[in-house]
Amino acid sequence: MNELRIRAATPEDLDTVLAFWKVAAEGTSISDDRGGVEWLVARDPEALILAERDGELAGTVIAGFDGWRCHLYRLAVHPDHRRQGIGSALLAAAEERFVRLGGRRADAMVLTRNETAHHAWSAAGYAPEEQWRRWVKPLTD
Repeated sequence: MNELRIRAATPEDLDTVLAFWKVAAEGTSISDDRGGVEWLVARDPEALILAERDGELAGTVIAGFDGWRCHLYRLAVHPDHRRQGIGSALLAAAEERFVRLGGRRADAMVLTRNETAHHAWSAAGYAPEEQWRRWVKPLTD
């Protein structure tokens, strides 16, 4: 079988996704909770894209579009499934979504210390823009 299936997440997937990120994603976010991901899927049902192999979650990416810019978050592939084209398939699906929505450029949130991710993003055609810095302010305690 071993076929890769790419699809949008549903509310029924959310607990599985949150558990998956604890194993496969680098770092955590203030919105990595049931409420945050539930809100994402309710607001934009196609934003959270999943890759499944043999019925098991193998990878994720969030492809958010705010009407102005295309943002990529939480590109994560299970350690047992890396270097098998899953990340590339997820990015292709995200980029196709962006083009369909009228997006013209995608950006990605990539941790500075995650050297493995730097190689993957570079191989996918992305490059850092050193003149920009992310500024954040938590809106809740």
